[in-house]
Amino acid sequence: MSQLAVIGGSGLARLQEMEVDRRESVPTPYGAPSAELACGRLFGREIVFLARHGERHTIPPHKINYRANLWALKQAGVSQILAIAAVGGIRRDMEPGRLAVPDQIIDYTYGRPHTFFEDDLDTVTHIDFTHPYSARLRVRLIEAGERAGLFVRRSGTYGCTQGPRLETAAEVRRMERDGCDLVGMTGLPEAALARELGMDYACCAVVVNWAAGKTETEITMGEIRRWMEKGMLDVMRLLRCLVSPA
Repeated sequence: MSQLAVIGGSGLARLQEMEVDRRESVPTPYGAPSAELACGRLFGREIVFLARHGERHTIPPHKINYRANLWALKQAGVSQILAIAAVGGIRRDMEPGRLAVPDQIIDYTYGRPHTFFEDDLDTVTHIDFTHPYSARLRVRLIEAGERAGLFVRRSGTYGCTQGPRLETAAEVRRMERDGCDLVGMTGLPEAALARELGMDYACCAVVVNWAAGKTETEITMGEIRRWMEKGMLDVMRLLRCLVSPA
């Protein structure tokens, strides 16, 4: 079976149910990854776990060393990546507490090193990014959610912003006109770098707040944390079904 990695975002700096056998510090040509790779078993399945924001959640989205993270996972033998991401809901049916498996993404970031193909090249290299997420891994996620008894949104467009600040109401209106259903800060360049390295990549998005301007109330960290805690419990239910035999 292909080696699976889980990249944990906000609210998932560690997998409580994971039996960790060892932690690996993997050097890369791009510097240090966000954290050591935790290698072990989750519900009996061998996996690798990486805390995207660091083990103490201290690395903001625009400072994450995405290239080092993906390179380290590739060196560890990973071929499939499930990325967990806390996001805001734009579309009416992307309410807080919902899980979604996006199928498209739009990049609103800037200044992030976003490719491995830029120095000392024999030729210019382009990747096909028409469908940014692995179709087969997305299907597995959706089916795992169904087996877990969760109502998982089966598609959606993830708008990736720079952060770490949240968006303005005008920015969210623009993103909605662009076709975005969700807004987060870490989907790119992570997904594109995985594609450049030939790894299957899919995202399980956990909606933890309404995006700016979608309600009359202020977005508070307390409310985000409340929905994040609920959402991560659902993520663990999904993961149990994902890694267990059908």
